[in-house]
Formats: sequence, structure tokens, C-alpha cells
Amino acid sequence: MTGALRDRARRRAPTSAARTTLGRLRWVLTVTFTATNAVGLLVLAGLVVSQDADRGRQRLDGELQRVTLAAIQRVGYQGDAVSLRDLAGSGLSMQCPAFAVLPGSATRATSTNRIVTSDGTVAAGGHPVRLLAEPFYHGQAVAGAVVAVVDAEPESDRHERVLWLTAGGCTLLVLVLAFIGHLLSGRALRPASRTLDQQERFLAESAHDLRTPLAAMRALTETALDQPRQRGELLPRTVALAARMSRMVDDLLIRARLAAGVEQVRRQPVRLDQLVESVVESTPQADGAQLRLSTQPSTVSADPTLVQRAVGNLIDNALKYGRRPGEPATVTVTVADGRVIVADNGPGMHQPLDAAPFDGVAAGTADSTGLGLSIVRWIAEAHDGALRVHNPPGGGAVFELVLGRP
Repeated sequence: MTGALRDRARRRAPTSAARTTLGRLRWVLTVTFTATNAVGLLVLAGLVVSQDADRGRQRLDGELQRVTLAAIQRVGYQGDAVSLRDLAGSGLSMQCPAFAVLPGSATRATSTNRIVTSDGTVAAGGHPVRLLAEPFYHGQAVAGAVVAVVDAEPESDRHERVLWLTAGGCTLLVLVLAFIGHLLSGRALRPASRTLDQQERFLAESAHDLRTPLAAMRALTETALDQPRQRGELLPRTVALAARMSRMVDDLLIRARLAAGVEQVRRQPVRLDQLVESVVESTPQADGAQLRLSTQPSTVSADPTLVQRAVGNLIDNALKYGRRPGEPATVTVTVADGRVIVADNGPGMHQPLDAAPFDGVAAGTADSTGLGLSIVRWIAEAHDGALRVHNPPGGGAVFELVLGRP
């Protein structure tokens, strides 16, 4: 495995492990959400089934009590004999629950209590039945009881259907909730996944941008050690590379602090035209590069230090990469209406940009990973602004930094 492949494997290993952890966390959230809702549904279903069973028993008991009370009201006595009178107008019919009048000692054990059971069976049919024994009195003594019985099988079948419908509905609802929970957990973890993607690209950008000047600095240092006579020529180049690396490290620290929320944006009214003019005046122009400035009075609410770095990165990027081979760079900077527009005469962006344009996208040439532009975008977003770019028909690239207004 080559060194580049080893570096790439080391950069991707933590992200892969983090993605695996996020995947597991998503399933844990899904299972937890589903289990919690399933327990709640189970309790609710138990209450519904229990209440349905109670209502069913109450309906049967109501029918039985109607029969027993109607029969007791028509109990008559002929001496010690018990008889029923006026059954024709009692409302008792063949559709009513069956009943029987048990007189005398056969009902002494009932005392004055009602006897209700649902566990008895009719020997002939083997169907579940529900019984109600209601005592009646002659004077102060219990003279007998009216016992009514009703077939409980229809009510049992109805309750069983309710049970199965409730169980099936709960099962279907749990599956739907599991699907919804999986979607919600994925949406909740999407920012973390996006952050991992940005971190992976950020590490790739950082490693690439730091490795190139570091390798050049090492080569210059080794040459200076081997060739003492060339130190006067090599040392200034080494110092320039060290300064470049220092700016890169500063950019990395700023981006990391902005991403972590450690860096606070200290906004204040800023004359954007004057700030850009000071940046242009302090920017060195080498190799025949031309830097033109056009400004209009413009005031924004911004952090001057961060905006100064963002404008500097845009201009440095245009001077270094916004040129055609063998031609000097020509960069035009325009300030108007809270915007800084930097246009160059280079080859333009290599590919169309999406909503997160400068994460790993080469700007200008293949030697640039867009780290400086990434810092610009982060600063723009910290000011509720945006960084836009497009390739005009005449060639080159145009970067537009939009900042918030006061």
C-alpha cells in the first residue's frame, strides 16, 4: 500500500466507524420508539378488551335481571304453593332468556344474596351460559328464587372478534410506528451524518493543502543543507512557504472554532468598501498580476476581522488559481450594496456547484482543494449571508460574497 493510500485509509477509518455507530444509534432509536409505543398500545388494548368484556357481561346481566324482576312481580301464592300470574302481559316471551321458579327449601341456601355465574354450562349443548338467581319473599322469609339463564356464546364470539381485531390493529399500528420511527430517527441523525461528511472532506482538504507546502519546505530545507551556497536563495522561499502554512493553520483554526460554536461573531457597523480597499492595498501582486478595485459606499453589520479574512481568501484564491497558463492574473474586485464580487480570468470552476459548493471541490486548478473558499463560505453563513460562484460566458470565475445588512 502506498503512502497516499495509507493516508486515505487512516482518514476514512474514523468516519466509517462513526457511520457504523450512527447506524446502530438509528436502530436503537427506532427500537426504543417502537417498544415504547408498543407498550402503550398493549396497555390501551388491554383496557379496551377488558372494558368490552365488562360491557358484554353487563348486557347479559341486564337481560337476565329484566326477566327475573318481571317474573318475581308476577309470583303469587295459593296457600304455601307458588304460582305465576298474568304472564301474557309480562313482556316475557320465547326470545327472552329462559327462567325457572324454584320455590321452598331448594333456594334456602341463597339467603338474600343474588347468585351470578358465567362459568356454568348447559349439559345438552355444552355452550357457555350466564346465570342469575334472584330471591323472592313471602312475608319476611325467602319463599324461593327465580333463576334465569342465557346463552353466552354469541357474546363470547363477539368479544373474541373484538379481541382479534384489536390485536391485529395494534400489530399493524406497531409496524407503522416502527416505519415512522425509523424515518424520524434517520431525519434526526441527518445533521450528524452531514457533519461527518463535512468533517471527512475538511480533513481531506486540510491534509492536501498542508502536505503540499510542507513537502516543498522540506525539499528546500534539505537542499539548503546540502548546498550551503544556495541558502541565500532558498531561505526566502522557505520563509514564504512557512507564512503560507501559517495562514492555512489560522484558516483551519477559524473554521474549526466556527463549526464548534466557540468563535463568536462580534458584529458591528462596518464600511465594507473601506475594509476591502485596505485588504487590496495590503495584498502583494507578483508575476505581473493586475488587481483592480471598484467600490461604492456600503455599510454592513459584520465582524471586521472575519470579513477581512474572507475577502483576503477570495483575492488570494483568484491571484493564485484564477489565471490561464502563461498569462498574468487579472482580478477585478467590486464592492456594492453589501456584496464583494471577485472576478478572475482563469479557467473557472471545474464542475457545477451544489448547495455546499466548496467542500472538496477544486477551484481554479487541480492544485486547489478550496479550503480558503470553504472558510469564506463559513464566514458568510456566520453573517447570515452566502457565497455564490458562477462561470461567465467570457471565461474565468466570479465569486460573490453576500453579507447581512445592519
